[in-house]
Amino acid sequence: MITKRPFVLEAVTAVALCAAPFVLPHLGFAPATINRILVWGLFGLGFDILFGVTGLLSFGQSAFFGTGGMFAAYLMTEAGFPHVVTAIILGMLVAALVGWLVGLVALRRTGIYFAMITVAISEVFYFVEFNPLSDFTGGENGLPGVPAPAFHLGSMALDFKSDFKMYWFLAFWYFVGLVLALRIVRSPVGLILSSIRDNPLRALAVGHDVNKYKLTAFVVAAAYAGFAGGLLGVMQGFMPPDAFMFETSGQLVMQTAIGGPGTLFGPLVGATIWLFLQDFLQGVLHLGATWKLTLGIIFVALVVFLRHGVIGGFKDLYVLASGGRQLHEAPESDPNASIGEAPPAVSTAHIADRAAYDDSKPIIEARQISKRYGGLMANSNIDFRVARGELRGVIGPNGAGKSTFFKMLTCEVQPTAGQIFFNGEDITGHTVTDACQSGLTKSYQVNQLFTRLTVRENVIISALAKLRGPFRLDMLRNVESVPGLAQRVNNTMALVRLTERANAPVSELAYGEKRRLEIGLALASGPQLLLLDEPLAGMSPRERVETVALLKSLREGRTMIVIDHDMDAIFDLAERITVLSEGKVLVEGTPEEIKNDPVVQEAYLGGVHE
Repeated sequence: MITKRPFVLEAVTAVALCAAPFVLPHLGFAPATINRILVWGLFGLGFDILFGVTGLLSFGQSAFFGTGGMFAAYLMTEAGFPHVVTAIILGMLVAALVGWLVGLVALRRTGIYFAMITVAISEVFYFVEFNPLSDFTGGENGLPGVPAPAFHLGSMALDFKSDFKMYWFLAFWYFVGLVLALRIVRSPVGLILSSIRDNPLRALAVGHDVNKYKLTAFVVAAAYAGFAGGLLGVMQGFMPPDAFMFETSGQLVMQTAIGGPGTLFGPLVGATIWLFLQDFLQGVLHLGATWKLTLGIIFVALVVFLRHGVIGGFKDLYVLASGGRQLHEAPESDPNASIGEAPPAVSTAHIADRAAYDDSKPIIEARQISKRYGGLMANSNIDFRVARGELRGVIGPNGAGKSTFFKMLTCEVQPTAGQIFFNGEDITGHTVTDACQSGLTKSYQVNQLFTRLTVRENVIISALAKLRGPFRLDMLRNVESVPGLAQRVNNTMALVRLTERANAPVSELAYGEKRRLEIGLALASGPQLLLLDEPLAGMSPRERVETVALLKSLREGRTMIVIDHDMDAIFDLAERITVLSEGKVLVEGTPEEIKNDPVVQEAYLGGVHE
């Protein structure tokens, strides 16, 4: 989330928090309910970073909520620890440590399997709290006697024993938590987490260590949960055992869904609606146990009619009210621009990153590489060398093994046999992230973009991997403050002619623009070797001409390998061409040699002789 007004939300929130205890009671909110809303809102901040921003749905947050709360409560009751805030912070650190250990296991799986692991974790922690550790946690009785915070400022004593006074203590910590959460999502880490939600495979392919970033989000969510758990015990004067229950995690998920995931304010809005309805259905309508049924029906209705939650619903209404046009939408490029016009001249030194290498040696070399899938041999004993600065074309019919060959070169797929050398280094067995970090990058045949983000954010995500490395925890730094980022991003967008569309969501781009952005993501990482997998696939004749002109402008000072079925384009672009057939190299030579080769003419060019 990149914003030009970074402090507006913080200021509005501070004003709202100051007004809430005076306004909400007139709307039927009990003081104790207002305090619970803040605790659940703080609890939800971390969960929204995990779920709404990163896309990881966890049903195990109650484990960390209870762990942090119980540890803090134990220090303040059984251990006699006198410092309330310090105890809560220690509980948060313990919850974060537990979250790190749990994340190492849970994040080995994705999707529904990850969610099911977190369910099991929640149940395990609930069992442990009630049985083996009942002497420390109080079992089903919990831990009573948790003291309210009190501060001594000289001769003046400040306590928070009443609900009204407790509100200000909780509101302060909620505000601190919100400011930190906003800093995180506006940081390079936050933008990378958003890219993982949209397309984790592409986040890997542009050079980010996705697993470490996922673990970071998991630990951050656990820390928020642990701190909120400590506040729960302080607020109630009692740490309840139901903090560990699966129902607690389920309520957190539903509150976030009601309010709007990925907004940070969604959990607070959802908690406000949930807890108000709970009090209203029980205290006013006296529904007894059936309040859960009624609340469940209301929840289903809200989710069905407000797919993006309450906050998302307001955003959708705003878009409709403004005529369905996004504020960030930029004008389309000039339809009268000349076909095949080259991109504007820009400095490309920072995009084609260079190092001192022996130009007489190949930049990439494959030695006898093969790939077998069971009984199917996709590639067999391929030898392949590309000189530095060369533009190599690779052609062949469908099923010739081109895509598998490309995937082996970029380390997406490991060869069954053989070796691959890049800049003289054996990269066989490296990951796709390692390959990208070393300067070997690929654009995809089927667009692999971050569709929920803007064009500029897409390019930033790729550029960050080059400028920061595969993993860095600069969570409190604004993404725009990264040195060299703005120039790299602006020049990349200029190269692929998307400057005017910089702030447009990727989902609104035309197909040809998406193809250019696909190439732009590869360029932004500063590759020494750029592999393009069918860059002309699916394009109209006009878009093909424009993209060929783009590729010609990019070839200067770069080494490129291009796969495509457009023979005319390949013959026009490439200096040498490799022809694959049935997973093997059939022939290799200059475009003229390939055109005049009778075997190629019969097999690939339909026997047409010039």
